[in-house]
Amino acid sequence: MQPLQMMTDKPENDGETTVITKTKPKTQRPPMYKVLLLNDDYTPMEFVVHVLERFFGIGHSQAVEIMLTVHKKGVAVVGVFSYEIAETKVAQVMDFARRNQHPLQCTMEKED
Repeated sequence: MQPLQMMTDKPENDGETTVITKTKPKTQRPPMYKVLLLNDDYTPMEFVVHVLERFFGIGHSQAVEIMLTVHKKGVAVVGVFSYEIAETKVAQVMDFARRNQHPLQCTMEKED
């Protein structure tokens, strides 16, 4: 069986070489989102520590530090996650706070 030859207008050995390159699209990292806890005058500090331990897997001493930051500065970043995970964590915290009758606010914002 003979190899298949392509018909072209150019002679076979005209000295030109054609290089075909495929460019791979650059994959970008998905944007990350900061999950924030906001201070209020009613949610007990112990409850905030419990939320940090339960939903963010933060150890007790670090949870206390973050809770104090929220208390003193009004807000603290408790983690940085992909959109879906951040959205889930915010929903879990808000639901847990409401079920326990606390006005604790948890939000997310896109990381710079």
